[in-house]
Amino acid sequence: MTLTLDNRSQNKESPLPQCLRQIQQLNSKIAVLEQQHQDYVQKQQNLIAAIAEICVSPMQEIQALRILIYRGETACRQYLRSVLVKQSQASIKK
Repeated sequence: MTLTLDNRSQNKESPLPQCLRQIQQLNSKIAVLEQQHQDYVQKQQNLIAAIAEICVSPMQEIQALRILIYRGETACRQYLRSVLVKQSQASIKK
């Protein structure tokens, strides 16, 4: 019976090291999430700069921002491509 209790106590991690290990795991997850957030923010800033550069009217900018907010980055990029195509077609006609 003593042998069984000894085995159980050896398999159990004491509360302090267990807590420290969990804290390290959480810190690692937080670091990953922070990096993902920074990447997301950088992409959004680049996209907003592209909106300001590509759109020639305030209405186009507003539309692009609405698309970005409600439909996401991919849809916004598609809209900006369509704006560029229309601009190039308009310049060819002139």
